[in-house]
Amino acid sequence: MGTAYTPGLTVSGQAVIRKTRLLPIKGQVLVKVGDQVQPDQIVARAELPGIIQTVKLAELLGVESKEVHNYLLVKEGDKVTKGQLLAETKGFFGLFKASVTAPCDGTFESLFKASGHMALREPPIPIEKTAYIMGRVVEVMEGEGAVIETEGAFVQGIFGVGGERHGLLAVPVEGPDTILEPRHISEEHRGKVLVGGAGVLADGIKRAVEVGALGIVCGGVKDSDLIEYLGFDIGVAITGQEKIPLTLIITEGFGMLRMADRTFRLLKSLEGRDAAINGATQIRAGVIRPEIIVPLSEPRGAAEVVEDQTLEIGKPIRIIREPYFGALATVTQLPPELREIESGAHVRVLYAKLNQNGEEVVVPRANVEIIAE
Repeated sequence: MGTAYTPGLTVSGQAVIRKTRLLPIKGQVLVKVGDQVQPDQIVARAELPGIIQTVKLAELLGVESKEVHNYLLVKEGDKVTKGQLLAETKGFFGLFKASVTAPCDGTFESLFKASGHMALREPPIPIEKTAYIMGRVVEVMEGEGAVIETEGAFVQGIFGVGGERHGLLAVPVEGPDTILEPRHISEEHRGKVLVGGAGVLADGIKRAVEVGALGIVCGGVKDSDLIEYLGFDIGVAITGQEKIPLTLIITEGFGMLRMADRTFRLLKSLEGRDAAINGATQIRAGVIRPEIIVPLSEPRGAAEVVEDQTLEIGKPIRIIREPYFGALATVTQLPPELREIESGAHVRVLYAKLNQNGEEVVVPRANVEIIAE
């Protein structure tokens, strides 16, 4: 029988995690190898050139293009402020002057004599990359960024929205099958990452936003509630760039789905610790999973995270296609022969026992992912 491989979700209480923090353009790295960094610490900085504003001096002054330079009050390279006088004609006997002021702050970059237009570049846009996690700098890429390493708990979700945030973990629900409701959420959860159980409804998300919580990690969410929160249908694009006040990560799938016991127990054991979360998700090529990282205050020399990707009998899996989407199961058989499925295609399948009710089902191997131990 051939070996089968499938991507898995990592749920580990002790792992070495490395995060590469890169600038989108060349810039300056502000840390060195061996430095201890905090999540909000800026490790690299760059400046994106501002956009060019074209000021039509000749037309605005009512003069020939070749004469514009005679009326300039600034020279190339000068910094100007919004409303500052850039050029002015002399008028007749000091009257009927024409003048042009700067439409924005910027730098007088050049004058195009053929057209009489001025190129005014707006101030550069600062780009800063933070460490994201508490840890140690283990590598520096000159002008590009750095690699931060930490030892701690690492949990991958199945889907998320919202970008990088960090805050103390709080577990206000009773267990992994409890739905996070407004009654669980209070003012004491401001700035915290809330761990729910089976899921969260729209009113729970709204309440969390009202109190100023930074994130929610739970088993599932209804797609209609997610759309209500975002204000649009997420589609199939990569997530993580949404302009929303709270990052949402689901660990099991869409709907109200009980969080895996070991995931809930791990997060519960970490309550009160600072967690870094990121909802960025990409399901197709170049898979990106949402994540929760909780650095340990006293590293214990754990092995680096390695995803176990070999399908074997007894492996815990998650089914990622209908009709069992989101279901947790255990592999019971791995028949080597190809089987015909509803679409008419011949594929390798596996037998799995569903955790929820013990039913044994047959699914294509491509429709599952291993939950790494």
